[in-house]
Formats: sequence, C-alpha cells, structure tokens
Amino acid sequence: MFVSELMTRKIEWTAPTTTLADAARRMRDRNIGCLPVGNDSSFVGILTEKDITTRATAESMDPSTTTVGEIMTRGVVYCQDNDSIEDAIHTMQARQIHHLPVRNSSNMVVGIVSLSDLALKGPSELYSDVSRLAFQNSSLTNATRSGLAT
Repeated sequence: MFVSELMTRKIEWTAPTTTLADAARRMRDRNIGCLPVGNDSSFVGILTEKDITTRATAESMDPSTTTVGEIMTRGVVYCQDNDSIEDAIHTMQARQIHHLPVRNSSNMVVGIVSLSDLALKGPSELYSDVSRLAFQNSSLTNATRSGLAT
C-alpha cells in the first residue's frame, strides 16, 4: 500500500502570523491535529497540538498575541506520495512524529499522513507498528526538533 492511498488530501494551511488562539480554534473546528504553515508551494513549518501544549502553554505564552511562527516546528520531514506505508511508519518512528507531510513528484505538498490515518485506514498487519508509534516517547527537545529537516 502506498502513502497516497490513505493520506488526508484536504490540507488546511495557516500563516506564520496567525495567532495561536485562531490556529487552535481552526484545529478544533476541523478536528485536525496539525496545520502546515505556509502554502502548497512554500512550506515553512508545521504547527501541532503538541507544539501548542509543550511550547506555548508550558511557557505561559499568551495565545491571543503569540504567533504560529514563534512556536511551530521548523525543518519538517516529508515523504513522497508513492512511498510505502511501511516506509512512512519507519520515518515517523525514527523522527518521533505523528504527522508526516506528503509531496508529489513535483515536490508540491499534496497531503498529510497522520497517526490517525494509519490506525483507521492502514493494513491490519501494520497495527503493531502503528501502536508502537502511538505510544512511543515523543518528548523531544527544541534542539532535537530543529534537526528534523530532510
């Protein structure tokens, strides 16, 4: 099975200048765990629920004035739409991430593979790998996270 077969294709983008409060409301209203930052041709980072909780909330940042660009994860790791699901899971495990943006052959971002996509739509023979990814220790330091670029 290929990444393109189970990735989420509808991507909600946000700008680095968006406030955390606005971004969090969009994530809540659309029931999504991350927002790519930029647009389909210019991807500068990704904002995850964990970024909001471990960076902004833990540091007592004001969500009405703090911007996405201040806490987003930079140096985002990608996969290709024709990569295997197994390869995507291995990348996510190695990098301790739960959201993996997907590029096509033109390097345009065309989707995101999330832990939820893998759990709900992935082949049953990979459930043990998905389960390990879900419960893997994902507490990364800012220094480690900034080295995620590929």
